[in-house]
Amino acid sequence: MPSGGPDDNTPAGVSGSGAGASATGDGLIRRRRRRLMRCGTAGVAGIVAAALAAGWIVYTELDGNITPDEAAAAELARYERERPTALVRGAQNILLIGSDTRAGKANRKYGRDTGTERSDTTILLHLSAGRGSATAVSIPRDLMVDVPSCRRPDGSRTDPVFAMFNYAYETGGSACTIRTVERMTDIRIDHHVVVDFSGFKKLVDAVDGVRICLAEPIVDKEAKLRLPAGEVTLDGEQALGYVRARKSLGNGSDTDRMERQQRFLAALVQKLRSNDVLLNPVKLYPVLDAATSSLTTDPGLASLRGLYDLVRGLRAIPTERVQFLTVPRESYARNANRDQLMEPEAERLFERLRADAPVEVSGKTVLDFSESAYDGSGGADSQSNGYGEYAHSILSPVSPAPTFSGKTAADNGCR
Repeated sequence: MPSGGPDDNTPAGVSGSGAGASATGDGLIRRRRRRLMRCGTAGVAGIVAAALAAGWIVYTELDGNITPDEAAAAELARYERERPTALVRGAQNILLIGSDTRAGKANRKYGRDTGTERSDTTILLHLSAGRGSATAVSIPRDLMVDVPSCRRPDGSRTDPVFAMFNYAYETGGSACTIRTVERMTDIRIDHHVVVDFSGFKKLVDAVDGVRICLAEPIVDKEAKLRLPAGEVTLDGEQALGYVRARKSLGNGSDTDRMERQQRFLAALVQKLRSNDVLLNPVKLYPVLDAATSSLTTDPGLASLRGLYDLVRGLRAIPTERVQFLTVPRESYARNANRDQLMEPEAERLFERLRADAPVEVSGKTVLDFSESAYDGSGGADSQSNGYGEYAHSILSPVSPAPTFSGKTAADNGCR
């Protein structure tokens, strides 16, 4: 074969020179890169799609956990004309109801299911329009109030009656309780939430317990509590016993029990606001699952979106502006074992909440409504404090924020 001629093993049309081989190799590399990029893009898209699908499944599951209280919504709609009007745009009033139902396997361990529910705990939560404060007002179950005619579960109706407050929930459920509170306070209830024993326990366990401080040891056989003095982290079962016990803790009164409930809720608020819960997806999901699966709410809140919009406005409220107090009351004149509203203090509180005007709480037993400190320079000017024009127009220049006996979420007693 002549020197320098074409190599018989070289494919036709392909040069044996180094330049030609290099060009062809670069083309192969580019084609491989393009294939890898297409595969990589498809892989990323697949991962994103899988993540979105998983997120949608989780969202749908949590969203479907919440039970909408359609019956209450229908009953309240029948009485729309008699219900109070909301006076301050953006402010919200939410009625929180703890049910003592024994229905369901998880609740049956606390007693026989008789088909009757009572409101074990009822709290009126007021959120200011600018979300600068939250005020939770406990309503004693033994408070004597006017209960309107309400629809029973079987469709029959009760007669109007002057009775203990928890009679309203026992006979007419959440709608009757809402109408009773609105009649008593003249405050429009925007939303309501009902939670049972099982749901309360699940929420506490989902946050890995709640730390409280006890001044003395607790030994309560009925509540199955045996706790040392000092800092204690309560699990769900212990927390339920702590907030429900009445006969053997403190002085055995409903007043003492409500104060313990307020202390516990203050500690729970601190735990939920901690970064350890809210910024940890592994811990946040169980909390959301426990919260949503244990709630019955009005249709407006019966979705993750509704709850998110509510909670979003609470995150920035300082713990010292999350306040807990009990509606001013005194022994009922005809029965020392019952309560009645203490006037004019109770109406003064309701007036402030209606107008979205500030109130203050103190750990001391005090109801301070002094007007002498007001100098007209803005101490009670609601516009300067973000409490709405209505409050400014009817309360200024009446008084500075009145002080009620209570506590804040910052006062957890742990030092």
